[in-house]
Amino acid sequence: MKQLVKYKSRLHEMTQTTPTCLWNDSASLHELAYSLEHGAVGATCNPVIVTEVLKKEMHLWIDRIRELIEELPLATEEEIAWKVVEEISIKAAALLEPVFKQFRGVNGRLSVQTDPRFYRDSKAILAQALHFNDLAPNIVVKIPVTSAGIPAIEEATFQGISINATVCFTVPQCIAVAEAVERGLQRREKGGQDISAMGPVCTIMVGRLDDWLKVQAELENITIDPGYLEWAGVAVFKKTYEIFRQRGYRIRLLSAAFRNHMHWSEFIGGDVVISPPHKWQVRFNASEVEIVPRMDHPVDGGIVDALLRRFPDFQRAYSENGIAVKVFDSFPPTRRTLRQFIAACHDLAAIIRDQMLPNPELR
Repeated sequence: MKQLVKYKSRLHEMTQTTPTCLWNDSASLHELAYSLEHGAVGATCNPVIVTEVLKKEMHLWIDRIRELIEELPLATEEEIAWKVVEEISIKAAALLEPVFKQFRGVNGRLSVQTDPRFYRDSKAILAQALHFNDLAPNIVVKIPVTSAGIPAIEEATFQGISINATVCFTVPQCIAVAEAVERGLQRREKGGQDISAMGPVCTIMVGRLDDWLKVQAELENITIDPGYLEWAGVAVFKKTYEIFRQRGYRIRLLSAAFRNHMHWSEFIGGDVVISPPHKWQVRFNASEVEIVPRMDHPVDGGIVDALLRRFPDFQRAYSENGIAVKVFDSFPPTRRTLRQFIAACHDLAAIIRDQMLPNPELR
């Protein structure tokens, strides 16, 4: 008689019965603890996340921030802000170390984002990636998929850094990332260097592609079934996954930027990572979505054809040669995302400024 297994949640069932992995899109220790309880094997940190962590958990960090201000009397507010990013990352990485050891480096990593303001400078990206890689043994470094990011991804991989490609929305970006990682891995192998414990991933910010097409529909007065616009990122993810499998690239896809449950449920069963924020994990766990493999179910051809016909930017995103590396930076979702990430750096610095230079009018 088959024994019934009781799972803690929908996500826990997914992680225990399919190859699909869960990462926590937050470095909040409370949120990461919840995610680990439900089967998570990774997490991420960046200025956007740290700003949110400090809004929720400032009581846990205010004393340390003040100590850093005293310890580093010549540091700018931005330099202090990045120190806070690093320390929050180190604490989160420590929670993941048992998983890291269990999976021998493929999982159990904390993802740290390089400064988005370096998006045009390969050398600056690489230098920061090398620094972040030394923060803990289980770091994976986020590098933007810009024209300067691609060579940085190859070189970082060659130097033994596991990378997480970010600011990525399209099939051609993902292929460029996978090829860069392969070049880096092959260079290491040729030099007799170990790659067995490396765990590179390529993020597709599925919801941000959907977001842009909705904006484009408003700007250009495009009328289309609104439900179709929820499938654009899913279609790109599924097509990329199939290409990766066919070509044997040694990198996993990661789904991020959640806008609906399909950014999780449609990828169940794939050898991929889903990385929802805490609020989406709670929502998924409370849902009635059945945990069954859907990764190999194609998106309805009528939906894909309509998107291709009406949206040139979906054509660019969905076509293998739709965007050349030299123009990655000008793709609208790339520009919108970089602007948000860069703004978050300033927001985080402003939080530090309030401790360095308290407003005398507020008592």
